[in-house]
Amino acid sequence: MRGQKDLARGFVLLVLAALVLAYVFCLPKPLFHAPCSTVVTDRNGALLGARIAADGQWRFPPRHTVPRKVERCLLAFEDRQFYRHWGVNPFALCRAFWQNLRAGRVVSGGSTLSMQVIRLARNKPRTIREKLIEILLATRLEFRASKKEILAMYVSHAPFGGNVVGLDAAAWRYFGHSADELSWAEAALLAVLPNAPSLMHPAKGRAALLDKRNRLLARLYKDKAFDASTYRLALTEPLPAKPQALPQIAPYLVDRFYRERPGLYSRSTIDRGIQQQVEALAERWGNMFERSDIRNLGILVVDLPSDQVIAYCGNVHHERKEEGYQVDVIRAPRSTGSILKPFLYYALLQEGSLLPGMLLPDVPVNINGFAPQNFDRHFDGAVPAAEALARSLNVPAVHLLQRYGVPKFRDLLRQIGLHTINRPASDYGLSLILGGAEANLWDVTNAYAQMGRSLLHLPQRPVSLLRADTAKAAAYAFRPGAVWQTFDALKELNRPEEIDWRSISSMQTVAWKTGTSYGFRDAWAVGVTPRYAIGVWVGNASGEGRPGLVGAETAGPVLFDLFNLLPSSSWFERPPGAFVEAEVCRQSGYLKGRFCTDVDTVLILPAGLKTEACPFHHLVTLTADGKYRLYAHCARGRASVQKAWFVLPPVWEWYYKQQHPEYRPLPPFLPGCGEDDIKPMQFIYPPMNAHIRLPKQLNGSRAALTVELAHTNPDATVFWHLDNHYLTQTRDFHKITLHPAPGEHHLTAVDEDGNVVSTTFFIQL
Repeated sequence: MRGQKDLARGFVLLVLAALVLAYVFCLPKPLFHAPCSTVVTDRNGALLGARIAADGQWRFPPRHTVPRKVERCLLAFEDRQFYRHWGVNPFALCRAFWQNLRAGRVVSGGSTLSMQVIRLARNKPRTIREKLIEILLATRLEFRASKKEILAMYVSHAPFGGNVVGLDAAAWRYFGHSADELSWAEAALLAVLPNAPSLMHPAKGRAALLDKRNRLLARLYKDKAFDASTYRLALTEPLPAKPQALPQIAPYLVDRFYRERPGLYSRSTIDRGIQQQVEALAERWGNMFERSDIRNLGILVVDLPSDQVIAYCGNVHHERKEEGYQVDVIRAPRSTGSILKPFLYYALLQEGSLLPGMLLPDVPVNINGFAPQNFDRHFDGAVPAAEALARSLNVPAVHLLQRYGVPKFRDLLRQIGLHTINRPASDYGLSLILGGAEANLWDVTNAYAQMGRSLLHLPQRPVSLLRADTAKAAAYAFRPGAVWQTFDALKELNRPEEIDWRSISSMQTVAWKTGTSYGFRDAWAVGVTPRYAIGVWVGNASGEGRPGLVGAETAGPVLFDLFNLLPSSSWFERPPGAFVEAEVCRQSGYLKGRFCTDVDTVLILPAGLKTEACPFHHLVTLTADGKYRLYAHCARGRASVQKAWFVLPPVWEWYYKQQHPEYRPLPPFLPGCGEDDIKPMQFIYPPMNAHIRLPKQLNGSRAALTVELAHTNPDATVFWHLDNHYLTQTRDFHKITLHPAPGEHHLTAVDEDGNVVSTTFFIQL
């Protein structure tokens, strides 16, 4: 008998344990599975825009708190005993049962807010069985969540009419502002609306809805929620006429988050006020460019101290659905033009193979068929490195890349964050520095920003778009000394304004660079100050080129309009301890050589001390009057002087002296006194081993080849030979036209003094 009692007791305990376990695990987690809208705010929480949820509902991500006014209205209307029950109010249930019985139909459900949360989560038809399940799960919910959390669940998922779900979506759709800014009348309306969401209709039910709202306001006034004046004002507020459109600020950023963070709340780094000003400026310029059939424009503004994006304008005319306007050009890879040149200049300074004043060749060149040209189609012969960067000369840049190495430069670009430059270095070749690669405005502006942050002695890390981002260190850290010298050159670029900005002390100093891609398809401009890094791209997202689509003429003016719009700042401070003093040849920019006479003491990077000494100054022997040079055996017994002379290679000299009238070529040799190792002749074109393709003309014949030679003696006569066959002679201007057959050719020039120069070239079909 006793054994049977123990068995029964054990069975009862087992059943009770099973019921307890069932109760503990009866409530699913999470409760709600409906998709949410993608919501994006600025850095201070102000709404920028949102995208509708996957199920077509305006349902913002769940709230964690409930505004005080909304809570007071909600409890007064739905559940006055909310903080006193455990999910179920027996008195309310009994009252509802009696009211329904008397009316002969359902007029009250007696549900608490906790029960309504369960009903919203389950979304089942209303039956007695379902009501019992709601009662059970509501009590379980009270053990899992606090009262504040239950309230937040309710306001986040309650229906507010049409396809509007949740308090936040309702506040923006009906009143055009956040739930935290609701008035008493607005909060009361939203409190009564979930009870009858169908009443929120522009044409019907409005009188009943207004009556419900006003009765709730009267109850709140009676409960001393607000004073008489507030009550009277609240009664006068009209109902919203119809749902309002959500803000459309930074729409391309909102689209970006919709793709990358769908259904989430994203608090961005954007400054709403600055963003709106930038968008207005972009629209003005966009309308102006459209007259020239240039349709697209992107702007990125980075706050340098915080390393955060404060304005993101991915394009213009977001409302248009035509091709190109929906493209976020900030993220679109585009031909870089000259925008990468400062990184090469920086790299050469940093490794100690370049000085800012060092002369670089700016003469015609053909490297295995690659013949770069400067934008203005002119050559200077020789240009200081800093000036070549400031003027964005192509030929010196190609020489520098050849010196540095394409594979090494490609790897550097990858390290500084230009992720779209991902093909092998051999695919790019030397055209890499002139736009042969593609990068996007995001990566390029980010790289310039990190250069600026190095001068502010701040951590270098990828630019952030989310306030909550945990920043990681960048793969490459720019060194402030080389950045300082790079920016020192970039701040000397001539600005789009017609005024002389250097003469106006109030004008802000900006390090900036432009770029124009081949075929006038892309116009770039990036600028940096201690406060901001700004990137601008102008063009057509379709890739169509347009005459006049030049960085300095389109993107440049936009860039400086942006800097004028934003607060200005003083210039960067020179990095302490980054430089050493060195004596540099004034004419060549190289370290002082043995025969340099004019010397400047300048600050250079320590690595620059290993660069070459000046190779252009030579000690020459002259007659006493300085009119002729003398060879050693002629100087004996003859009055002579020795003098250091600045001598450029013949091709350099030929172009250089046209820009520099102060340049003095070497005097000719005294007749009969021979020559020295300074060569008087050099081919301008074609260079040695050039591969040349001659295009076909309209009549089917091949175009002619024009060859040119530079001679240090303007009065020299030169005799030309092609493949050992005499051609002709020239004087003054040494340029002739040839019609060579396909294949290898040898061209030789001999002057009247017996000096010889030769070159080999290849004609390709």
